[in-house]
Amino acid sequence: MNKDYFFCGVGGSGMMPLAMIVQASGARIAGSDRALDQGRTPEKFDWLRAHGVALHPQDGSGVVSADQVVVATGAVEDTVPDIGAAKRVGAVIKTRPQLLSELFNAAPTSIGVAGTSGKSTITGMVAWILDQAGRAPTVVNGAVMKNFASPDQPFASALIGGPDLFVAEVDESDGSIARYAPIVAVVSNISLDHKSMEELRDLFGGFVSRATTAVLNLDNPETAALAQTLAPGKAITFALGEEEADLSAHDLEPLPTGMKFELRVRDEAAQAVTLNVPGAHNVANALAALGAVKALGVSVDQAVAALETFNGIRRRLEVVGTRNGVTVIDDFAHNPDKIAATLKTLHAFDGRLLILFQPHGFGPLKLMKQEFIEGFAGLMRQGDVLLMPEPVYYGGTTDRSVGSEDIAAGVRAAGRQAQALATRADCGDRIVETAQPGDRVVVMGARDDSLSTFAAELLARL
Repeated sequence: MNKDYFFCGVGGSGMMPLAMIVQASGARIAGSDRALDQGRTPEKFDWLRAHGVALHPQDGSGVVSADQVVVATGAVEDTVPDIGAAKRVGAVIKTRPQLLSELFNAAPTSIGVAGTSGKSTITGMVAWILDQAGRAPTVVNGAVMKNFASPDQPFASALIGGPDLFVAEVDESDGSIARYAPIVAVVSNISLDHKSMEELRDLFGGFVSRATTAVLNLDNPETAALAQTLAPGKAITFALGEEEADLSAHDLEPLPTGMKFELRVRDEAAQAVTLNVPGAHNVANALAALGAVKALGVSVDQAVAALETFNGIRRRLEVVGTRNGVTVIDDFAHNPDKIAATLKTLHAFDGRLLILFQPHGFGPLKLMKQEFIEGFAGLMRQGDVLLMPEPVYYGGTTDRSVGSEDIAAGVRAAGRQAQALATRADCGDRIVETAQPGDRVVVMGARDDSLSTFAAELLARL
């Protein structure tokens, strides 16, 4: 790959790991990012510079040659100056999914991890198991894998291994899942998120049909239905407490920072497993990862030993710290399924929740307005408080007819405490004013790296 690549949005959670893997193959990497121009997350861009990535303003000035391959997010718009410059100089333009799927499909063995929720965690679990089993996987994840993070690799969302085994988190929200032809297809669950259920069924059905082996969740009606469409022996199924599944978990016991359960694998002896990540949803994620590596011949014992030392994914129920009796938790939950998993996990233990939820866009709020309202209203307890700033908005023609107040009003109408405030800073002030010893503050949201900084600053103020 002795080429010059220019990544538009190089600091993004999807772009950065891909850029690092392309660089490891011998290519020269440059890029731009709106966050860089706006002075956000400077430590990330300092790290990229220190690792040989040439950074430019996002004004087109970095795209100067027809020999460059310009990589953009799924939406290639002429209004982005780098794309306009690429067209002027005759550079090849590829979308991120296009480039990632080319690398993925070129590997002799591949695991694609898909689903509405749990993708990053399952991908991280699979990566850690395969790494510990000596398989040297190359991995692209959408989030930082704590097991691979170090002072020199603080943004460890990629793992650079050999060319023969490629593991990737695969996204259905932009339809790009249709590009992937995995050897092993993992689908954690399917529920309303970015597309209609009809579109999702088509996308996931195609993804599974192209695979040699599909790892599917019997607890989710949509993925269970997919399993029914496959030839005998093609599916490895998993479930919580479902005896019919190939892998099942029983007698789940919540721990303050993890989960204990009994693992049953078809034709093998049952065994006790202890995870270092909390919540029943993470038990399901572990079963999915076990199914994926089982398809590649990793023994259950070896896989379980690795899983028990899996440290989790950054911003997945990550405890920032405790100060004056108040604990701050940073979490990526942004759709109704993820929010439900987080609230159920936290309510396994006592204590009021002060929830700051920053929606990741106006579009999802409009699409899932009722699901958001029902999710919060149904899972918040009497003393819990929901605070919402307006959604993340970077400009453009998005329909802004449904905002945070619409969600908060619905939650209030159901008898729970909820408020929409003008800014995130206002929400933070309200939390600092009202937090009491024993409370847990949860900062929820996606597509905004500054949420972690906000959570840390909140802790310092308590």
